[in-house]
Amino acid sequence: MDVAVLASHATAVELCLFDGPADAPRERSITLHGPAHGVFSASVPGIRPGQRYGFRAHGPWKPEQGLRYNPAKLLVDPYARGLDGEVAYGPETYGHVVGPDLAGDPYGPADPRDSAGHVPYSVVVDTRALPGPDPAANRPWHPWSRTVVYEAHVRGLTQLHPGVPPRLRGTYAGLAHRAVIDHLLGLGVTAIELLPVHAFASEPHLVAKGLTNYWGYSTLGFFAPHAAYATRLAQDGGPAAVLDEVRAAVHTLHEAGIEVLLDVVYNHTCEGGLPGQHVAFRGLDNPLYYAHDGSVPAALADVTGTGNSLDFRRSEVTRLTLDSLRYWADVVGVDGFRFDLAVTLGRDAAGFNPHHPVLVAARTDPSLHALKLIAEPWDVGPGGWRTGQFGLPWGEWNDRFRNAARSFWLADPARAAHGLPGHRVRDLATRLSGSVDLFGHSDPPLARGPVASVNYVTAHDGFTLADLVAYDHKHNAANGEQNRDGSDDNRSWNHGLEGPVARDSPGADIVPLRRRSIRNLLATLVLAAGTPMITAGDEMGRTQRGNNNAYCQDNELSWVSWDLSTWRHDLLATARWLLTLRREHPALRTEHFYAGRPVLPGRREDLAWFDADGAPFDHARWHDPSVRTLQMVRTAAPPDVDTVLLVINGALDAVDVVLGDGHPGRWRLAWDSVWESPGDERAAAIANGLHAESGDPAVMEPLSMRVYVLES
Repeated sequence: MDVAVLASHATAVELCLFDGPADAPRERSITLHGPAHGVFSASVPGIRPGQRYGFRAHGPWKPEQGLRYNPAKLLVDPYARGLDGEVAYGPETYGHVVGPDLAGDPYGPADPRDSAGHVPYSVVVDTRALPGPDPAANRPWHPWSRTVVYEAHVRGLTQLHPGVPPRLRGTYAGLAHRAVIDHLLGLGVTAIELLPVHAFASEPHLVAKGLTNYWGYSTLGFFAPHAAYATRLAQDGGPAAVLDEVRAAVHTLHEAGIEVLLDVVYNHTCEGGLPGQHVAFRGLDNPLYYAHDGSVPAALADVTGTGNSLDFRRSEVTRLTLDSLRYWADVVGVDGFRFDLAVTLGRDAAGFNPHHPVLVAARTDPSLHALKLIAEPWDVGPGGWRTGQFGLPWGEWNDRFRNAARSFWLADPARAAHGLPGHRVRDLATRLSGSVDLFGHSDPPLARGPVASVNYVTAHDGFTLADLVAYDHKHNAANGEQNRDGSDDNRSWNHGLEGPVARDSPGADIVPLRRRSIRNLLATLVLAAGTPMITAGDEMGRTQRGNNNAYCQDNELSWVSWDLSTWRHDLLATARWLLTLRREHPALRTEHFYAGRPVLPGRREDLAWFDADGAPFDHARWHDPSVRTLQMVRTAAPPDVDTVLLVINGALDAVDVVLGDGHPGRWRLAWDSVWESPGDERAAAIANGLHAESGDPAVMEPLSMRVYVLES
């Protein structure tokens, strides 16, 4: 077997092989040749799949210069395809001397204690002889215009699912169980986006509190799947069996027509800031892997808010990232990636560069260029907000959409209830029509289209959809940080009472309005131009009891509940109905930005706006904060023949509306957010029997939304 490892500032590197029982392995060391261009290597005969190993790096311990070589510490291979064991949280895992409380001087002396047995072993996995079908061979290849993303946690999605056998709950195999697939297909999902599945470790401060990093944004290895998400049978079988389970799950989801996207965290690692642990990158090549601020003594440049940031000014870091992406695409067969804090990946010596080698390679590499690439277009560094600047063919999380939807349906009505003004409708209108102000800048102009906007109202980070309408303030006490963590800019509205409201309490009359607000937000998300992303469980009213930062809550607070009360069952039916409307009506799935011109001579414009009186919006009305009602007419270009009218009333009072359209036509009411469920007898009767002509009057209930479909 050929072995190579980057350690450009080291004087020597040992390959350490571990044999025998896991609790008392025998260690034998082989000194690697080098360095050659910073790489130590050797050809070692007799090594077979399943071999456990690690590295020990020798060199200067000069932490004030950023050099932290400590051969007492066994180091994880950054390219390991599998890991055996977990990171422990004692003094042995620190390069510098720390006390029992894990505190010490990061510029102090090196710690002499051996860390073997306290860090995972890297494991040899032969990816050329993997069993089963190739999951890269049956990708569904859904176009962006038909994509509906479902953000989910491997463990949290199925941990409580009664239709998934207990041995499969919370696992990769559980994701591919028929009960889960049926739910996703019934909902209308085309792509499941998984929170991090790269091997990760929890932060020591969480472990000290009895908590864990549930979300997984704390990467240890960029190639190895997180073993704890595998079934017990696969874990007992070793890393190759874990990898096989992941690949089998991806293949099965593909067979059902569901793409698999991975949330990947290449911007930082689990080693934390300078006082952090010494388990992999820090011990191999601290000055190369991590960005430093140039000060003396050496300090890390943190643009991620985690204590460290990988240094993408370095070609070696770029290579590691691209090698990892290719591996997950070619070997595991995933269909795309969502890049956490993606601005960090595009930072060079001058700051963010949309033409950074990582970003260019991701869209041109033969293994990656046709996959779905989604950026979280910000980090916490200077100039870190870059929404709309990633270019073709990237999609981007659109935080402006989230803010506009929450402000219009929640924050503004909350202010109006106290006689205060809210936002103008123009921001919501811009988001509904695809956010051309953000994503229209390209070469050639407008080439990206609305599908580049990954629209969301909620995500793993923040309130759930049900909590947005039930809490004005975050309730994060369970996280152990005195409620200081989590965002304070939630733009939520409890509708008058904080938290859950009992059915027989005096405040029970607000509950139906809360449910309507959920439906308004969900419809805004699903029916807007762009690519919708739904957070797992929102379609069923999942609550985190007001916790808006449940990253460390691996329990029922975060897990999806499948025990549906009547209103949650109705909400699920509504979500399915809305996604069916989106799927069946091309006018709701445009690939191109609107021009406001007729799709054919004498026909309707592709996009037109009308006020409550049915008159076209003018400049004054767009800038009038008192205007809270608008109508949006969208028409698909040939060969599709399809026109849809959205009528939105964001006022606290009912409003008389004249159905706006410059053309004669007969409209069928397809959905009203007043309906508790589109399948109840009243809603079915209205949907099948209520028609209106252009120019007819209609009464819009307070804080409600309707969808009309033009009948040919």
